[in-house]
Amino acid sequence: MLFELFIQKTRMNALLGILLSLNALNLLGQNDENHFKHGERLKFVIYYGFIDGGHVEAELNKITFEGREVYHSKMLAYSIGIADKLYKVRDEYQAWFDPFTILPYKSVRDIHEGRYTKFNIVRYYHPELKVINIDQDTFDIPSDVRDMVSVFHYIRNKDFTNMKYNEIIKINTFFDNEIFPFDMRYQGTEKVKTRIGTFDCIKLVPYVEPGRIFTTEDDMTIWLSNDDNRVPVRVKFNLKVGSIKCDLIEYSGLKY
Repeated sequence: MLFELFIQKTRMNALLGILLSLNALNLLGQNDENHFKHGERLKFVIYYGFIDGGHVEAELNKITFEGREVYHSKMLAYSIGIADKLYKVRDEYQAWFDPFTILPYKSVRDIHEGRYTKFNIVRYYHPELKVINIDQDTFDIPSDVRDMVSVFHYIRNKDFTNMKYNEIIKINTFFDNEIFPFDMRYQGTEKVKTRIGTFDCIKLVPYVEPGRIFTTEDDMTIWLSNDDNRVPVRVKFNLKVGSIKCDLIEYSGLKY
């Protein structure tokens, strides 16, 4: 399953989180410059070759968290059909993050993949450059660190207008109690054909680590719609054992 695939160095789990919920909200009386808004809903299908292996559903709601208005982004990934019988997956990611900096206050990872389970809660204290996990372990972080959900909100807000081909977007994430660089390269625009239509897309290629899962550092690609919504349209992984693709199949509540 795609949910933690590009993050864990030794497991082929998958974080189609890529698809992340990627939503946001309008704060009272404030100028919202985000490319998404409260109420956005996205649904994706996960392909293993020609097989529909699972779905990802993402949503965002406006809530109050510790006295401040924040985005609460929730993403569910689950296997379907034959894949569900062979290897049942029920993964959930959540993030609470600032609507302007897109920096997280809290993240939750609740993983159920076959017999493997993992649960963690991380609290982010950016002024102190610290995070604390569910076990009360404390870790030092850089000032710009993000969880994997907020990363995709962040890249949707990037200005690609004057970006050069292969220009690097520097990103730091905190995942599985480690600082994990998730830098990606801008590679222009491409047409992407899906079951719901053809989209003009921005192409981003994150660096991944060659090894047990990937053959080269270019084996993951993200396509965002090249419009004001910047919706994730496709995420693709080229693996040593084949490819996994995640495509947008439903959407509602877009900002534009």
